[in-house]
Amino acid sequence: MANHKPNMTVYRIMQGLSGIVAKVVFRRKFLRNEINDKKGPMVIIGNHEAALDFTTIVGATKEPITFVVSDSFYNTLPFRKAMKMIGVIPKQQFQTTIKEISLMRSAIKHDDILMFFPAGLMSDDGLSTPIPSSTYAFLQWLGADVYVARVSGTYFCTPKWSSKIRPGRTYTDIYKLIDKDELPLMTEQQIKEKVKEALTFDTYKEQEELKIKYLGASNVKGLENVLYICPNCKQEFTIRAKKKHTLYCTECGFAHKSDKYGFLHNVGSVGEEIRYVSDWSRMIHDQVKEDMESGKLTKLYSKATIQTIDYKKKKYVTVGRAHVTLTPEKFIISGPINCKYQHLEIPISHFASLPFKPGCRIEVQHGKTTYRCLLDDCKLATKFVDMVRIYYEIENSKQ
Repeated sequence: MANHKPNMTVYRIMQGLSGIVAKVVFRRKFLRNEINDKKGPMVIIGNHEAALDFTTIVGATKEPITFVVSDSFYNTLPFRKAMKMIGVIPKQQFQTTIKEISLMRSAIKHDDILMFFPAGLMSDDGLSTPIPSSTYAFLQWLGADVYVARVSGTYFCTPKWSSKIRPGRTYTDIYKLIDKDELPLMTEQQIKEKVKEALTFDTYKEQEELKIKYLGASNVKGLENVLYICPNCKQEFTIRAKKKHTLYCTECGFAHKSDKYGFLHNVGSVGEEIRYVSDWSRMIHDQVKEDMESGKLTKLYSKATIQTIDYKKKKYVTVGRAHVTLTPEKFIISGPINCKYQHLEIPISHFASLPFKPGCRIEVQHGKTTYRCLLDDCKLATKFVDMVRIYYEIENSKQ
């Protein structure tokens, strides 16, 4: 069962450390904080711009918050024992076990404040990532007041595609979205509409209004792993970064320079200006989707080094080599893993996306095991994820 009496000494230490990050890195400012003096039971759902979004929420109330985090994150950190002491619930991404459901339900029954990020993944391009369709029925089933904790600007501070921290102003807006008495009267579609409206974001369009300067926001190193198709010549994997602030195509002369706000400006000899990274990413999505629907793109393949979590060492360790293939129905991972040839076929129908690191790896969950695939053809990581998202999008549009 969940730890309903967290070690408050440990929790206050976590609050203090999170407060430092929220103040120094994120320079957090509350727009609203409707949970400041409230107790549970309640559910808080958050949009997910960056890895440390939770630090902007921990100090929003003196009451302890039961956070739901990914099993992979929970089991590869050296302070897992501390997380257990404060009642953190580890959960598999894009699938939920009976045990995990029971723990979250138990937290609500014990009048706790439960916090999770429905999308499960932080943004890689400034756009919100897909929300699994099971989320809406789950919220209704929990039967507690639903609050939203919406952050703005954390993506620019710690973008997924960069190893750099770039401090700057961020905003946190916490407010009630659905009263518990409303939930039984709402359809699943009505809940979906309210949740999506509250959590969907485009950080670049928001930045157009906020105009916040981020230290080092002009450094685009790493973004070429996300924006892997040239908008002008449509060639794949020809985008490079130079002098920290310019993305250019090696084939056609297309070049864009980033400014201190994170906006792009055309400095090349060809092509139209694409001001937002998010718009460039949408173009890539549309092109990949068109290739998939036309039959031009039917599968993706790479050899990879395979890692899984060693729970004693609390880290990922290499367990073999394999061929990794994505088809419209499944992932196929085949090769010598743990000293034994294995051929795994993993259905992707419930995968709204994948955990991944642009230009490096993807992670595929199969039962209780997460297979971290360090791709030989590392530039394919974002394309693997794009295809999974599009398959999910197409499948759910049929329902």
